[in-house]
Amino acid sequence: MTKKIAILGSGSWASALAKIIHENVDTLYWYVREAEIIESLQLHSRNSLYVSDISYNIDRLYVSDNINEIVDLADIIIFCVPSKFIISLCGSITSDLSHKELVTAIKGMEPVEITLISEYLKKRFGVNDSQTAVISGPCHAEEVALEHLSYLTIGSQNQDLATEVSGFLSTYYIRTCTSHDVAGIEYASVLKNIMALATGIAIGLGYGDNFISVLISNAIQEMQRFINTANPLARDINDSVYLGDLLVTAYSQFSRNRTFGTMIGRGYSVQSAELQMNMIAEGYYGAHCITQINQKLNVDMPITLSVYNILYNKISPSMEFKILAKNLR
Repeated sequence: MTKKIAILGSGSWASALAKIIHENVDTLYWYVREAEIIESLQLHSRNSLYVSDISYNIDRLYVSDNINEIVDLADIIIFCVPSKFIISLCGSITSDLSHKELVTAIKGMEPVEITLISEYLKKRFGVNDSQTAVISGPCHAEEVALEHLSYLTIGSQNQDLATEVSGFLSTYYIRTCTSHDVAGIEYASVLKNIMALATGIAIGLGYGDNFISVLISNAIQEMQRFINTANPLARDINDSVYLGDLLVTAYSQFSRNRTFGTMIGRGYSVQSAELQMNMIAEGYYGAHCITQINQKLNVDMPITLSVYNILYNKISPSMEFKILAKNLR
């Protein structure tokens, strides 16, 4: 029996994943909260608010604003909303998901208990490791829309589930691989957003390519220190799901975290930057979560600390980066 796939969320990344998946299945079940997006999909086969370049085969989509209807229809459910909304999203699900397979494509952490999304889903819905998986990049929604060759890694303790998810995410422009490093992949997806935000701050402050290259080389080392401490496991930090995702998020014109950081470096407040972007930069919330976790781990994390000080302690970006520059090698 072919399993039925659902995706929860309608932002840029959810829309990109929906494009990929609906090309490989008879019907993709898609929970969309916004009435205007549902209308746009039905009338124009496009998401009018996010990545409007993507054209969908509407005959392969079952779109609904009834989340319980969508999850009831599916065997595999992909969660793809900003991390700050994960609690409210899950709170609206009253159906029993304990027999489903749950996949997270969220690049953040549950913000209250500050846990990995996969861990939150297991606890919230009573599933185990073999029923969960994580999807990560490096992969920007805008390049998926353009069908530029991109790569995804699917992490799961269940190799069969990882392979199955890889199957419906594979197209001529998407290459996939699998991994057992679920926690490492999730931590990396949070950390790379913080590092990209730091890159943006540096750009906004007027630092050049020479400094940026040193910043990013230090960033991957900082990521490695944290991930290996939080989740000791044999891994190669130079794999694309770690280093590659960092590089694309730090350097790409499509990176909302880099854009957000650039605005902060130029003097915008957090609130004004978010309003101007009309998007959520996960690095803002990630800096808080990782800093809280690191109070117990005590990993040397000068870049994360600098970003946290700027965003939450209101330290001057120029002053904070002068201090950070002295700690980089």
